[in-house]
Amino acid sequence: MMTHATSGTSEAYIALGANLGNREATLLEALRRLDVYPEIKVLRCSRMYETDPVGYVDQPCFVNMAAVLQTTWSPEQLLTVMQRIELELGRERKIRFGPRTVDLDLLWVEGQQIDTPLLTLPHPRMMERAFVLVPLADIVPEGEISGLYREIQQALNIMDGKEGVRFWKTCNWRSESGHFEN
Repeated sequence: MMTHATSGTSEAYIALGANLGNREATLLEALRRLDVYPEIKVLRCSRMYETDPVGYVDQPCFVNMAAVLQTTWSPEQLLTVMQRIELELGRERKIRFGPRTVDLDLLWVEGQQIDTPLLTLPHPRMMERAFVLVPLADIVPEGEISGLYREIQQALNIMDGKEGVRFWKTCNWRSESGHFEN
C-alpha cells in the first residue's frame, strides 16, 4: 500500500448506507450536504445496492453506495463533517451495527495510513464487507495509483456473501452542476 504525499487536494472514498426512512433520499441528501462545502466536491458516486444487514440481522435491508470526494481538508476534518451530517439527518447510535437513518464511513484517502482514537485509515473492515466493496468497485478506476483498485478486486475474488448485495438503482450525480439528474 502506498502512502500519500501531502498536497493541496486529496481524493477520499466514502461509503454511505441507510435502512430507515426514505433510504435513497437520505443518501442523496448526505451527498448534497457534503457538496455544499467549498472544501469538498463530490466527483462521482456508485450505483445504489440493496443489501442484507450484517451483524445485527433483525432489521430492514440497507441501501448502500460509495462516492469519491475531492477535498482540501485533512481526513480528520472530513470525518468530523461527515459525522455532523449523520446527526443532522437523524442518526442515532443505539445498537452496534443496528438500524440507522444514515451511515457515512471514510474508507480511503489516497493510501494514507492513520491510526488515532478518532480515525483509522484505511477503514479497518472495508475489505471484509461486500456491501462496501461492490459499490466501491463501481467508482475506483483501474489506473488508481495507491493500490486500492487492486486490493478491491483481490478481496472481491475471494469474498463470500456477495449475493447479499443486489443492484437497486443508478445514482446520476452531475459533478459539473453539483446535483442529481432525474
